[in-house]
Amino acid sequence: MSYEFIAIFMFLSMMLLLFTGQRVFGAIGAVASISAVALWGVGGIDIPFTAAIGLMNWYPLLTLPMFILMGYVLSESRIADDLYRMFHVWMGPVPGGLAIGTILLMVLISAMNGLSVAGMAIGTTIALPELLRRGYDKIMVTGVIQAGSSLGILVPPSVVLVLYSMIARQPVSQLWLAGIMPGLMMAGLFIVYIYIRCLIQPDLGPMLSKEERNIPMSEKLKLLSAGILPIVIFFAMMIPFVNGWTSLTESSAIGAIAAIVAAVVRGRMNKEVFENSVRKTLLISCMFMWIILAALGFGAVFDGLGAVKAIEGLFVGQLHLSPWVILIIMQLTFIIMGTFLDDTAMLVIVAPLYIPLVRVLGFDLIWYGVLYTITTQIAYMTPPFGYNLFLMRAMAPPEISIRDIYRSIFPFVGVMILALAIVMAFPEIALWLPHNVYSN
Repeated sequence: MSYEFIAIFMFLSMMLLLFTGQRVFGAIGAVASISAVALWGVGGIDIPFTAAIGLMNWYPLLTLPMFILMGYVLSESRIADDLYRMFHVWMGPVPGGLAIGTILLMVLISAMNGLSVAGMAIGTTIALPELLRRGYDKIMVTGVIQAGSSLGILVPPSVVLVLYSMIARQPVSQLWLAGIMPGLMMAGLFIVYIYIRCLIQPDLGPMLSKEERNIPMSEKLKLLSAGILPIVIFFAMMIPFVNGWTSLTESSAIGAIAAIVAAVVRGRMNKEVFENSVRKTLLISCMFMWIILAALGFGAVFDGLGAVKAIEGLFVGQLHLSPWVILIIMQLTFIIMGTFLDDTAMLVIVAPLYIPLVRVLGFDLIWYGVLYTITTQIAYMTPPFGYNLFLMRAMAPPEISIRDIYRSIFPFVGVMILALAIVMAFPEIALWLPHNVYSN
């Protein structure tokens, strides 16, 4: 039996196990371990074991629980409520202003948490009821919240980019910097679309009434301070790291401590908030840990089989495809897999094939990390089985049907595809910042 056939059999076996509803780390890890033993005997078990030990010795892994704790403390202490009130007052006079404010809120939430599910939860619990109460079109605002939550895995401190850095062995700091410009560009494209759409159809996003806008400037300035807090936390964490004063692990600890201090200063920290934050942090961190362990083991076995060279030979040597065509095919497979898998699962399943292949094709792995995050978020929101669609249905009020959710997302998916095409056509949008910061 050829190694190419074994590699295909491993991949298909893993996909079959995932379709049966098995946990991602269990399916990936089981196929890796069984294949290693079947191919190389009892000694083959050392391959995934060595990968696991290597991960345990990688200290930047400590950043995951720190960043996740930071986000949950700020979320559970309801500091996000203050942020939305700020955007409500300052953006209300603009057509579609509250929807634009929701996008800006999501940007700040992304900078506080790094997980798209956090933005979705905050958007549906805080922003959505307020938007519906003020007469905003339910289809449009449903799309706004889903689109805004997609920024969570692109704007630093993106947890998914940390995972990508572990698997691709690329610097987290450069990946974060690479995500800033595309993330802000995508947020800007969302805002432009909302503004133009509400300017043409004012009934979709009515402005606040004059009575509601008649707020003293002193009150507006007081509310403005709510938006300063997450920005201060972000820069307190990022500036020492980018300047080389602290390591990534130390900066993540600074962010977590700053979030706890902010909650205490605001009088929002109590036993319930602390316990909920720690419990959710432990849950998410353990899930990521098991998935990374399984992915590294699977990748080690795949690499031992020479599967990457076989795939390269198929695409380039036999099919004679250009590197750009291969890259586009890879992105399309992400969109297909995104109909039934989350972003982490997609990464760990195809990383053993795609990341070495991207390197062989001559593309920058930092740039590809940004393409991956954008593409997986498009996949998340693509019907019929996009992960975010069902997450939104679970959190949305009863008057918003699954049909409304499907209809809401198409314009924003179009905007995201445009953003992806721009970043693909002009790689410097992602690479300019990390190249300039680290070239000095």
